[in-house]
Amino acid sequence: MATTLPWNFFTENHEITCSIILSTIVAFLTYLVIPSFFPALLNAGLKGKDLGKLEKPVIPEAVGVICGMAYLVTLTLFVPIEFDVISQWLVSYLGGLLAICWMILLGFLDDVLNLKWRHKLWIPTIASLPLLIVHYMYIERTIVVLPPMPDFFENIVVQIVSNFIPGFVYSNTVDLGLLFYIYIGMLAVFCTNSINIYAGINGLEVGQSLVIAGSIITFNLAHLNVVKVSAYMHLSLHFMIPFFMISLVLFSYNKYPAEVFVGDTFCYFAGMTFAVVGIIGHMSKTLLLFFIPQIFNFLFSVPQLFKIVNCPRHRLPKLNTETGLMENSYTDKFKLSGGGLRGMLRKIIVTVFRVTGLIKVREAGEDMVECTNFTLINLALIWLGPTNEKNLARFLIVLQIVASLLAFGIRSDGYGLAGLIYQK
Repeated sequence: MATTLPWNFFTENHEITCSIILSTIVAFLTYLVIPSFFPALLNAGLKGKDLGKLEKPVIPEAVGVICGMAYLVTLTLFVPIEFDVISQWLVSYLGGLLAICWMILLGFLDDVLNLKWRHKLWIPTIASLPLLIVHYMYIERTIVVLPPMPDFFENIVVQIVSNFIPGFVYSNTVDLGLLFYIYIGMLAVFCTNSINIYAGINGLEVGQSLVIAGSIITFNLAHLNVVKVSAYMHLSLHFMIPFFMISLVLFSYNKYPAEVFVGDTFCYFAGMTFAVVGIIGHMSKTLLLFFIPQIFNFLFSVPQLFKIVNCPRHRLPKLNTETGLMENSYTDKFKLSGGGLRGMLRKIIVTVFRVTGLIKVREAGEDMVECTNFTLINLALIWLGPTNEKNLARFLIVLQIVASLLAFGIRSDGYGLAGLIYQK
């Protein structure tokens, strides 16, 4: 894997150079015009209180839609620079652009109408339809690579399965067929909602997205000279470079102390952009490696998301008005013991999480308890103790960087782990 770029890289890859220049110009213009939208957003009621501050200032919300539109402009202007004939790559590019456009529209609809969670699940599925169609028409590859097994275990599997399927031979590739398209839709749903539920403090939504985008760009650049995947890496960079530059602008306004809220629009927009790159860039498994904190946060949140454990509307950390520090937020009180399968699961989950140090539990009356909300943000506060919002956001972004370094370690052939997951 290459780690450095030659001096003539930008002259040999003029389309990447053009993308960087165009993205920089649009990002700079976006930085200048964002403040001009503040009065319009406030007058339209797109505003919110920053509950992490003692004075609770009211600031504009849904600013992510402005950056989303700037991103669409960048990608549209780039079409004549990179593509001069109709090809599979142009169709894939336009399919990804259309999916992101859909997601920005539906994300802004959520910001305006404040949709319920049951609606948020199918929104990314609708937006991913252009990707499904492009994949079906042009790519058609529905094969996935399975991790190879040691000979001993492979022989056991073959012997067992051969009792049911005579002549069975183990293969490390499986054609999922229709299930592959379901997987694509689920990937889009996960990417968008995983960022949306891992949010709530200044700079976290954009900060984590910047780290993921930077990781993807690094991965793409390192594999540009690999003939088998070079075209896909170029295509991925065409989406990621403008996203990184424009998100950097938004981060300057959203970092502590935030001047704006990014809204659900940005979370959906960012998640769908990552899903597009993972799907049309043939790097969905690598993409998921860069989502390690988001995967953990989602799995950790499952008991609350599925109402096994009490789930309040907002699971954000609480501000201690006396110290000015962020502290753990707790669920509403509930009975730890209870009848039925749900009650048994709740008791097991709370007990295991408490023993492993993932949550804190406190008494709240006779046979009633409260526990810290099941989010990575609250877990970070258990590790750190009460801290200010700025340091909490920094810690979580550094954690995202560490997770990306771990992902590169897994993905790098030099560590001997890539062969367990990826086909060489």
